[in-house]
Order: sequence, then C-alpha cells, then structure tokens
Amino acid sequence: VQLQAYGGGLVQAGGSLRLSCAASGSLISVNNMAWYRQAPGKHRELVARITSVGVTTYADSVKGRFTLSRDKAKNTVNLEMSNLKPEDTAVYFCAAGRPIISAISRPSMYGYWGQGTQVTVSS
Repeated sequence: VQLQAYGGGLVQAGGSLRLSCAASGSLISVNNMAWYRQAPGKHRELVARITSVGVTTYADSVKGRFTLSRDKAKNTVNLEMSNLKPEDTAVYFCAAGRPIISAISRPSMYGYWGQGTQVTVSS
C-alpha cells in the first residue's frame, strides 16, 4: 500500500485547508484510513479516521471544525479543515491499516504511512 498526501500550507487563523490522501496498491489488508499530526516536541496524535463503511472518529480538539470523507472509487480520503487555530499547526500524516477497536488511536496500529505535509496556522 502506498499513500500519497496532498495539500497543506500556510493559512491565517480562522481559515480553511484541505488535505487529501490517495491510496494505491493492494488495499485488502486495510479497513481504516486516518490522519495524524505531530507538532514539534509532541507525540503523534490521531486527528480523524474513517472506516471502510464510512464510520468516522475525530479528536475532541477538532470536532465540529474538521470533516473526513472518503471517495471509495478513487481510494482517496479528504480532510476538510475549517476555523483553523494556531494550535492546529503540525506536520500531518496520512495512515492506513487495520487497527483493533481497543487501540484505534495508536499509531502502531497503522502499518502504512504517507509522507508528512506541513500545516501552519498563523495568529
């Protein structure tokens, strides 16, 4: 499985950005796709994930502001980020895997990762 991430950039607080992640290869071992982020000096944290049937989970810090959707025909997930805050600044990573329910947020549950893309929100 190969993941290619697109989007990111610099935006002012209150603005919007869209991240996309395209998956290719054999996806039979994958039933979840997710976006993580990692700010300097912090652990990588789950931002949002979506299952193969469209169930989504969001970090509390982004609920109501971020929306994750999936285009199954294109094997792509899109993260629409609105009302961005300076604390959203981080490198964002796309991930894919088959996590167990009890450890859905652990990065180790995702076996495939895309390259990171920087999101910077200025105040």
